Parts: sequence; structure tokens; C-alpha cells
Amino acid sequence: MSKEPIAVVGVGQTKHTAARRDVSIAGLVREAAVRALEDAQLTWADIDAVVIGKAPDFFEGVMMPELYLADALGAVGKPMLRVHTAGSVGGSTALVAANLVAARVHGTVLTLAFEKQSESNAMWGLSLPIPFQQPLLAGAGGFFAPHVRAYMRRTGAPPTIGSLVAYKDRRNALRNPYAHLHEQDLTLEKVQSSPMLWDPIRYSETCPSSDGACAMVLTDRAGAARAPAPPAWVHGGAMRSEPTLFAGKDFVSPLAGKDCAADVYRQAGITDPRREIDAVEMYVPFSWYEPMWLENLGFAAEGEGWKLTESGVTEIDGDLPVNPSGGVLSTNPIGASGMIRFAEAALQVRGQAGEHQVEGARKALGHAYGGGSQFFSMWLVAAEPPAG
Repeated sequence: MSKEPIAVVGVGQTKHTAARRDVSIAGLVREAAVRALEDAQLTWADIDAVVIGKAPDFFEGVMMPELYLADALGAVGKPMLRVHTAGSVGGSTALVAANLVAARVHGTVLTLAFEKQSESNAMWGLSLPIPFQQPLLAGAGGFFAPHVRAYMRRTGAPPTIGSLVAYKDRRNALRNPYAHLHEQDLTLEKVQSSPMLWDPIRYSETCPSSDGACAMVLTDRAGAARAPAPPAWVHGGAMRSEPTLFAGKDFVSPLAGKDCAADVYRQAGITDPRREIDAVEMYVPFSWYEPMWLENLGFAAEGEGWKLTESGVTEIDGDLPVNPSGGVLSTNPIGASGMIRFAEAALQVRGQAGEHQVEGARKALGHAYGGGSQFFSMWLVAAEPPAG
């Protein structure tokens, strides 16, 4: 039996900020969900199931928050699933919801991811002492900085590439009203002179800590026909994982990321991603991961990713715009960050991205990764429904 086509008919985000002290977690998630329902012109009664995701529970110290959030999300008496795959969870949550529609288990599903980092301390939460885990040297940045240096050694990339990515994404964020960081007076020189946190990663080349939530309404062919606006159609989606540490692991370009991208491209009939994909919402919490993931996802040959960044290819008006929304470098409610990438890709192909719309975008990739670069989730959405 063929799969049911999946359509994104509603997208909703909160305004992402350092601290949303005006709402509880329940209020935060409901805000995003209501906006997604309004976008789809649907009511709570139209939702058959809810799929929710977030980063580790110890971030906010609330165990199994999905139980007390069911009421706020209209899920009382309905199936509700919780997904967790570290930082990639927003993407994998959307994929679980999409698969429920594709398998015809449910006709219309609300999917949502969130984080309230102001009620936690993710950096030190990710720095548990030995013997519980390997030392991360103060948060994720301490873990990933050696991999960035390895990329620089492997490719000969000049040290200016990271600042170019950060300057681009923060300028893009100024076009996005939902983005956390709106640094009106930012210059390339300010990025390059910001304090060094984890060599070679500077302060302005890192993601912020954000409160926020993102929601989407996914539906089947019949639901898409009733939608008030053209939907985004899911042409391919995949998840892959690998151990954090194993002999022969390539931290610069993980095999799980390559395999995940290849599966998505196969499903979507993409043979030349560099030419066939119009926009990319890529999970880049530290600026150097843009060139690294350009290679990992097949947009550039090994050792060539930094050249795309340096030449302006990834600018919002470039040949392959990357993170026109401002990306994770500008907005990072960890549990929701991956779903924001998926949702922003959907907005692009729906032509609803506002001031950060990529002109003529018909196909867009949403990408998320998490943990020690061991969890990957991606989808490719398009303006036209899949063939068949």
C-alpha cells in the first residue's frame, strides 16, 4: 500500500526570547499551538493526535512534562506521544507525526516542541562530572570546538569563516520577527573581536539560550484540500543515529548525517542537492557547522564547504541560501530548535516566510542534529505534492 501524502497546513511559533516570564511552560506551548491552528484555520476538535518533543527533562527539572501539558494542547482523551533525541528532537518529533499521517493512523496531527531555558541551565546541565559522562568542558561548545579545529586542519579553511556565518545569520534574523537575537548594530568586526570561548569559537559565533515553542499541523490529502492556503508537501524524511564514541567515528562529517541526507534525497528524487534545493534551514549552533554540514549533506565536496560560505553562496540572496530565518545562531530553545528548522523550510515553500522569504523557493531542506553529533533528522518539503 502506498503512503498517504503529508501536508504541512499550519505553522506557529512563539516570539523567542531569553526569558518568557509572562507564561508557564503550558502557556508557552499553547501559544505556539494556537498560532498553528489559526494558520490552518482548524480547531482543537480537528486534531486526532498530538506528538510533543523536548530536550532532556533535567534541563527544567520537570519529569515527563507531556503529562501535565496534555490539557494545554487539547490532547485530553486523544493519543499523545513524546519523542526525545537530544538536540535533534524537534526534527524527529515532526517526523514521528508525519509518519502517523503517512501510515493513515491519524488524519490530522498537531506536533510541537519547546524549551524554557530560562528555567534551567543547559550549559552546566550538559557538563555532568565524571563518572557520569566524559567531561564536556563547560557545555556543548567545549565538546564541539575540537571537531571544528579538526575541520580547519583537514580543509585548510581560514579562521574568518566562522565569523562570516555568524554575521550572515544574525543579519538574517533582523528580517524574522520571531527570532531571539535582533542585533541592529552588529558588524563583522564586532563578531571577530568578541571574546574567545572555546578556541576557535567566539562568543558571537555561538547560539543563545532561548525560551520558545514551535508547532505544526500535519494532515493528509483530504485535509490539504480543505486548507485555506497552499501547504508544504513532505517529499522525504529520515532519522539516523550512531554512538557518541566509537573507533573510526568521523566527528567532522558523521556517517549518520550522510546516510540520513542520502535517504531523504532518495525519497524525494533529488540527485543534485546543490542545484535542486532552493533553501536550507540547517542546525548550526556554532557557526563553523555551516561549512561542515554543507559537506556532510552533499551540497559541497569534501573540503569545499567553507568556500561556499566565503563566496556568498549561502547568503539569503545567494545561490543556496542557508538559514534565512537566522537559524540556531539567532534562536535556540533547544527542544524546539530542530522543529523550527523544519517549520521554516515549510514556510519557505509556502511563500509565507515574510521578509526572510527566499524568492522562488520551491524545495527546501530542514535539518537537525543532536547529542554528540549522533542523532540526525531531516525532511525535504516542496510546493507541489509528491508524484503518484
